[in-house]
Amino acid sequence: MDQDPKERLLLPPRAATNGPHRRGKPAAPGGGGGGGGVTIDVHGLKKRGGGRRSWVRVDAATGAAEAVEVAKPALMRRLDLPARDLRLLDPLFVYPSAILGRERAVVCNLERIRCIITADEALVLRDPDADGGAAAEEAVRRYVDELQRRLVDRADDLPFEFIALEVALEAACSFLDAQAVELEAEAYPLLDELTAKISTLDLERARRLKSKLVALTRRVQKVRDEIEQLMDDDGDMAEMYLTEKKMRMEASSLDEEGLQGIAGNNAFGTSVSAPVSPVSSPPAPRRLEKQFSFARSRHSSFKSSESSQYNIEELEMLLEAYFVVIDYTLSKLTSLKEYIDDTEDFINIQLDNVRNQLIQFELLLTTATFVVAIFGVVSGVFGMNFEGVAVLKVPHAFEWTLIITGVCGAVIFACLLWYFKKRRFFPL
Repeated sequence: MDQDPKERLLLPPRAATNGPHRRGKPAAPGGGGGGGGVTIDVHGLKKRGGGRRSWVRVDAATGAAEAVEVAKPALMRRLDLPARDLRLLDPLFVYPSAILGRERAVVCNLERIRCIITADEALVLRDPDADGGAAAEEAVRRYVDELQRRLVDRADDLPFEFIALEVALEAACSFLDAQAVELEAEAYPLLDELTAKISTLDLERARRLKSKLVALTRRVQKVRDEIEQLMDDDGDMAEMYLTEKKMRMEASSLDEEGLQGIAGNNAFGTSVSAPVSPVSSPPAPRRLEKQFSFARSRHSSFKSSESSQYNIEELEMLLEAYFVVIDYTLSKLTSLKEYIDDTEDFINIQLDNVRNQLIQFELLLTTATFVVAIFGVVSGVFGMNFEGVAVLKVPHAFEWTLIITGVCGAVIFACLLWYFKKRRFFPL
């Protein structure tokens, strides 16, 4: 008796083990106790990377959801997926958003939604130990609830894989847009406050906001590029018609079974007839099989070219709708980045203005220092002990010397200020 696919995917319960990182005391070479440290359980990491994962399975026919634990090798065998595709969904690795269309499944890694979509079911990864475990669990729950609601209230003839993909795109775009709105609400008042008054605390907050903006812009840009790449490649979109490919495979298997039955009947009929010469034409069953194969291939190719064009346009319209949404989010982030850059330019202009004022003040002090130095020279001359100098014996000679020196210094200072004004070193 064939084993049920669900039973093949489910693994037997395992005993509780330690996590991949274990804090303990390393053993000393001599057997004595050592200092505390952190050791990495490499075997645990290997088991976690290739062991079973917790998934939420949503059935395409009934919309029922159930929690299952699926082993990675079993998932690869069942869906014909390479390990590199499942590595995109592994929480141990940090990969950007991606949408991959394969022969029997669509692999989606869109922000907090990591899922594998087939024609019969959707497997959504649950990882409570990941960063933001509660938020990730809530995102998975909302995704499953929304997918179940759309399956129950299905108003169009979209296949299951398109509905699941649409819910994932909507969840990712809504999450990114909410983060962009939150960042805008925090950034614009801070930037307006910085233009009015520059403070170290506000500058530090602006630096952190810019780091968040760069990271969020990179994530939004990656989702936008993935959607645009899918829209630009008809082959990638054709790989995502899982329901249609499944129906063709079932119809092809039925045709082959009918053809084998016809060939068997003809073989039974010819077995009682006269023997045929070995140099004559091919037997009737072989000719009939060739004719059926040729007709079936022509019919399937014509049907594929006729229906795929409609499906491609339908999927392209679906992707285009969310491309507009994510492009609008990217434009908001771009506008915010430009506003931050404008604010930085304004702050730099203000700082340059303050720096110029300091330079002007320093120039005035230098000029005044030069004028005062003239008095020092005169004082030094009169302070020397010379004999036989007639000027030193004239009454009030020192007072007149100070007056003349002061007038000369004032004239020199005024001339220097006039020169600076003429050369426009600073407005006076």
